[in-house]
Amino acid sequence: MRRNFVLPWLLLVPTLMGLSIFTLYPALQSVYLSFHEVDPFSQQSTFIGLENYVELLHSTEYWGSVKISLLFMLITVIPGVVGSLLIAVGLDSSPFFQPVLRTIFLLPVSISSAMAAMLWIFIYNPTAGYLNYLLERLGLFGPNWLGDPKWALTAVAIATVWKEIGFNIIFFLAGLSSVPTELREAARIDGANALQRFRHVVLPILSPTLFFVIVVSIINAFQSFGQIRILTDGGPAGSTNTLVYNLYKDAFVNFRTGLASSQAVILFLILTGATLLQFSVAKRRVHYG
Repeated sequence: MRRNFVLPWLLLVPTLMGLSIFTLYPALQSVYLSFHEVDPFSQQSTFIGLENYVELLHSTEYWGSVKISLLFMLITVIPGVVGSLLIAVGLDSSPFFQPVLRTIFLLPVSISSAMAAMLWIFIYNPTAGYLNYLLERLGLFGPNWLGDPKWALTAVAIATVWKEIGFNIIFFLAGLSSVPTELREAARIDGANALQRFRHVVLPILSPTLFFVIVVSIINAFQSFGQIRILTDGGPAGSTNTLVYNLYKDAFVNFRTGLASSQAVILFLILTGATLLQFSVAKRRVHYG
């Protein structure tokens, strides 16, 4: 009996050690450093209380990064979730092409953010890029996607949605496969059209998957960094300076470790609050079982 109790914990030791070293300790260290000012040369920390947080509250640059992050979240999550849902519904209705198309949509997920960003640098090139070439063939004038502050955030959002949409499609396809065929046929016999069947039959059963995809998409949007670092480096004119990029800049460019740590704590609180808010909404709108 004792052996059966101890063995599972022994098997969990490597995982618990990894979580403690690479997740729990850095998180606690960030909280600790957020109340300190760290000398970039000697690495000695001086306790300053809430001064880092007060400085952030009065920083126009920080509030600008909050605004940009919220906007980036909206223009990536909404098209990403809606687009992947529509594609998944289309693939579900055409099972003959599903294996090939599913593989095509999943390919961008398998490559790194760096490789995806380098690909989009060529696509967005204002003089030799494929995107502006196609727009020119249609009689349209393509902007300097990554060099114009009006278009840079949209350009990064398009690249982000392209890379992550396959992840959402796979989950939606898995959710759609759990919808009983009998319910769809019964609704069809009762005279419900395709939109009514989707709204009243498919969507309630798919709601847990939809909720999961929305939560993960919002978290990923706030944490996006690699593609921003490579595509725009936070520019032009700070138009893509998101929360995470501003945190990176303060930590590794300005060497203000304490201020960057306070930003990490606030970002954690923002994501936690957003997730809890979504769970409170899900209690009324998500149907399990």
